[in-house]
Amino acid sequence: MSRYFLDARRLAKRFAQPGGEPLTVFENVSFGLDQGEFVCIIGHSGCGKSTILNALAGLDSFSEGTLEMAGKEVSGPSLERGVVFQNYSLLPWLTALENVEFGVRARFRDWSRQACREHSRKYLEMVGLGGSEARKPAQLSGGMRQRVSIARAFATQPQLLLLDEPFGALDALTRGVIQDELIKIWSATQQTVFMITHDVDEAILLSDRILLMTNGPQARIAESVRIDLPRPRQRDQVIHDPAYYRIRNHLGDFLVSRSAQLRESSEGADNAWPPEINPALDTPTGARAIAPTPVKEYHHG
Repeated sequence: MSRYFLDARRLAKRFAQPGGEPLTVFENVSFGLDQGEFVCIIGHSGCGKSTILNALAGLDSFSEGTLEMAGKEVSGPSLERGVVFQNYSLLPWLTALENVEFGVRARFRDWSRQACREHSRKYLEMVGLGGSEARKPAQLSGGMRQRVSIARAFATQPQLLLLDEPFGALDALTRGVIQDELIKIWSATQQTVFMITHDVDEAILLSDRILLMTNGPQARIAESVRIDLPRPRQRDQVIHDPAYYRIRNHLGDFLVSRSAQLRESSEGADNAWPPEINPALDTPTGARAIAPTPVKEYHHG
């Protein structure tokens, strides 16, 4: 039995091509998530991040590999797995409160209408929309719509919450405000979160670990970076922690150069798990460059 709440082993996604070899987007992708953990995945476009997330949600499938959550195989969509997309995905004819209630009623079918309403209102208040319950999506800003989506996803209390670049279309100021709300609501619920992002600073602020993918095609997860910055984290304080810049430099170095180098050097390799590193515990110039090998952990001392 796996020690992980979510256990992904040797996943691959291949697409058939007329008259040629199948296109392998990623292969031999293995990782595990602990219950209550917040994990971000970062990589260049084309490495298969969204495909992995969609398959975790049951909206897509893998060509190879096994995926289990809480000891059961993941197969098809489930209310145990909630998704927040970049495009809000709200029902335009319903109010903000009714959009949240829609998910809550589907998840808790034996609850009374009043219980669903009170539960939904609580989560809208947690994302700062306590006075906007009666407004429809067309009457809300982009940031407010995304808050409704986040409130709906958390209110259904899924075992796993999947976030697909939920702040990518927002301006920097709005993004910062909603990130703070996300930290607050996750701290209160301690749900397991798997999130795609291209924003290095966002990943450091939010996550317990960051998975780094090599360039596609034939992408792999090259490293699992442990983020040991103390919680609760606030943006204006975390940037003053010396470890913050060691982590940031390590992630930047990976995305700029090593993501491509590691893909080329690992072609044909059979590595089941990414190495786990902790840049905050390494030298001030950042963590060591590590080729894909079995998991390693680095500690103080």
